[in-house]
Amino acid sequence: MSAGPPPGRFVWLAVVVAGVGTFLLRASFLFLFERVGGVPPRLERALRYVPAAVLAALVIPALVAPDGAPTVLGNDRLLAGALAALVAWRTESVLATISVGMVALVVLDAVGGVV
Repeated sequence: MSAGPPPGRFVWLAVVVAGVGTFLLRASFLFLFERVGGVPPRLERALRYVPAAVLAALVIPALVAPDGAPTVLGNDRLLAGALAALVAWRTESVLATISVGMVALVVLDAVGGVV
């Protein structure tokens, strides 16, 4: 009875195909904008908001629904995140934002949550 090729080959094949596909997709935009003569100003303005949108898409679900279901009351992460957001807005300091957010989360966890 033939067992077939080991599954490790398919994993590496998938990794290589995904890598080549990603490279080709990114390179296509470089070649496209080279032919067009540069990135259009309207697209360049829109691309400025991509990092903030990606960060929000990663952070907000973790704050609002830490257990998978949206919760507001008793959600220490949401309160610590709101406090960190306020510090980020006022100070524009990454170190202060992370420090205040982490300290707030540890303190809220230690006292059993305020809200």
